[in-house]
Amino acid sequence: MLTTRFVTGAPNWLDVGTSDLDGATSFYGGLFGWRFRSAGPEAGGYGFFELDGRIVAGGMRTTAEQGPPSWTVYFQVPDARSAAEASERAHGGVLVQPMDVMDQGTMAILTDRAGVPFGIWQPGRRAGLDAAGETGALCWVELHTADIAAAAAYYRAVLGLETSAVPFPGGSYTCVNPAGEGEEAMFGGVVPLADDPADKDAGWLPYLAVEDADAVVARTAELGGTVRMPATDIEGVGRIARLADPYGAEFAVLRPRPRQA
Repeated sequence: MLTTRFVTGAPNWLDVGTSDLDGATSFYGGLFGWRFRSAGPEAGGYGFFELDGRIVAGGMRTTAEQGPPSWTVYFQVPDARSAAEASERAHGGVLVQPMDVMDQGTMAILTDRAGVPFGIWQPGRRAGLDAAGETGALCWVELHTADIAAAAAYYRAVLGLETSAVPFPGGSYTCVNPAGEGEEAMFGGVVPLADDPADKDAGWLPYLAVEDADAVVARTAELGGTVRMPATDIEGVGRIARLADPYGAEFAVLRPRPRQA
């Protein structure tokens, strides 16, 4: 599970691009208790979703030309420009070239071999999110892709990530962790597209920790969102559900299995 002990290769930021920022603010506020705070006039409309005064995600209004509403996962890198060059060498791409975000850090948007977009963040004054791995915050990320081997090779070359197969009901699950950090630093997984009936396209899916997955599913429908996969128990993991906000941005929720004493 994620923590705010951000290391190279681990997710350290999350934001949503949406066609209706006010509507998204209302939705996520009603679902998770988040409040939106503008980053100021110099930020071009970008702002922060906060829970109890701590940043758990970012958000901004995007246009149709920028693509459909979606969540973007960012990974920590020591040098954004080097990571962008590595993406191109690994047969990926660069959607948004590295750019400084005032004195907070340097960001870029890359694409992997399958065209899946993701962000990178080179910390400046801001290391990343204020909260992770706890209720109402990012706790896990999952790449849905048609070619696990190709994805593993790409992310190892660009982010230094390692993959390992973990026994799972009905087979195995490919977990991801930063190089050299060991399996205790696992923060996500890689899933074949064909294994998930909710999948339409390849992409990174963020998971947010919740105390009651069933209540969140019901509340999502009340708030005008969509239930892509109802709450389901996963042995050894917890109870998960896959959802979308009213504008189509997909995410998942997880009630982690209680730790054994």
